[in-house]
Amino acid sequence: MSSHTVTNLKLKRKSRLLEITFGDGSVHQLTCEFLRVNSPSAEVQGHGNPKLVTHKRNVNISAMEPVGNYAVKIVFDDGHDSGLFSWDLLHDFCENQQAYWEQYLARLRAEKGSREPLIAMNISYN
Repeated sequence: MSSHTVTNLKLKRKSRLLEITFGDGSVHQLTCEFLRVNSPSAEVQGHGNPKLVTHKRNVNISAMEPVGNYAVKIVFDDGHDSGLFSWDLLHDFCENQQAYWEQYLARLRAEKGSREPLIAMNISYN
């Protein structure tokens, strides 16, 4: 068994964390927000020009579906569901989480984006 093989996924819904156990016994946690803004989907990654995903601080995972023995499809509660997270990608995210997060925050600052959720407002006109 490859050490990059995921042997367990545990969603901690209240804290918005996905706990990932690999074949070598190592256990890591990634936030739902991290996974959402780094989704491997074409929608997020584009064609070599990744889209900056904003307003996802409170996003959560609503479902996970195994894909063969190599990946998981994650369904987020904002409706995003098109990314396949391979075991190798999850391992890379866990190993390089801090660097990826710092790059995301720097890009957010540069593009004046926000992590804060958008607030739904009801506006009435008189």
